[in-house]
Amino acid sequence: MHDTRFTQFFDGGHEPDIAILGGKCASLVSMTAAGMPVPPGFAVTTAAYDEFVRSTGLDATIHRLLATLDPADVVHLDAVAAEIRNEICSLPVPDDLRGQVGLAYHDLMERFGCDVPVAVRSSATAEDLPHASFAGQQDTYLWISGVDQVCDHIRQCWASLFTSRAISYRLEHGIPDEGLSMAVGVQKMVNARVSGVAITMNPATGDRSKIMIDAAYGVGEMVVSGQVTPDNIMLDKVMMTVVSERLGDKHAELVPHWSAQRLVEREVDRDRRSRRCLTDAEVVAVAAMAKRAEQHYCCPQDVEWAIDADLPDGENLLLLQSRAETVHSARPVAFPVVAKTGFSFGDLSFLAPAASTAGGTLPSHEHLGTR
Repeated sequence: MHDTRFTQFFDGGHEPDIAILGGKCASLVSMTAAGMPVPPGFAVTTAAYDEFVRSTGLDATIHRLLATLDPADVVHLDAVAAEIRNEICSLPVPDDLRGQVGLAYHDLMERFGCDVPVAVRSSATAEDLPHASFAGQQDTYLWISGVDQVCDHIRQCWASLFTSRAISYRLEHGIPDEGLSMAVGVQKMVNARVSGVAITMNPATGDRSKIMIDAAYGVGEMVVSGQVTPDNIMLDKVMMTVVSERLGDKHAELVPHWSAQRLVEREVDRDRRSRRCLTDAEVVAVAAMAKRAEQHYCCPQDVEWAIDADLPDGENLLLLQSRAETVHSARPVAFPVVAKTGFSFGDLSFLAPAASTAGGTLPSHEHLGTR
């Protein structure tokens, strides 16, 4: 029997409570309920993390170690961060929690009729907030298979609450560690043909009459690492017409290697390099989806998306994540919110997590751009 204290499906009708689901999973639940094309999956709630650290005695250890921190002593901060992560990763997930994750994982696999790889995505209670951007500070792992691997990588996501970067960010912004927790999302992966980010304003100027799209072939890790430069397209938000575009150097892509169950780098042929990786119709579709997310949240959004190579046109555009844009959003709006477009999508069932780590070997920034 499912214990919804510990696992909740995105389409399970639960409230998008950040305290229970963390910022990322709460957003995925909210967008799923709004009928947006969010791939299926479930959240391992903050109650699971809280039970893990309580039952193992780690809560007291973490509190003691954090209390010794001197923000100016970078060497000591790094040592404390490493010690906390090692403590978390050295302890097994309790049997009752592992059992609940196993039930939810089994139910997710039944939707596809076979075992399929998943992404395991961090969702901290202090991330994706209107006043703070934690993008890339916690871990996401790709191409994970089986309950044992899922549980191991859930624990690694928990540990990423305590990277040096995450601890420093919380100290710098006055975000207390008391009450800090993390949920973890588990979602099916996708064969990503193109992926990218769409921001519902001009991020350089804050002009809210524009939508900016960055797009590149395959999964977005090579964009994050700077190995490829994406296509950059600017649209008028009302007319949905392209006002400027710049082709990027898309010489390589990361694509699934199905038999090896990992991502591999593949050279992009000259013909594909020389043209935009999105068609005109796909550009408009991405922009329309970004507008829909903005209307849902009533503020400018930073949207992660992907196009699934295995799904038909009209059903292959997936909304992976939507966050409030944090650089210009606090400034006064100079023009009214755009009316709804009426753009809709079919029932989708695949995930292309943006820039992360294949096979769980090395964690990486999840977001496709920088802020």
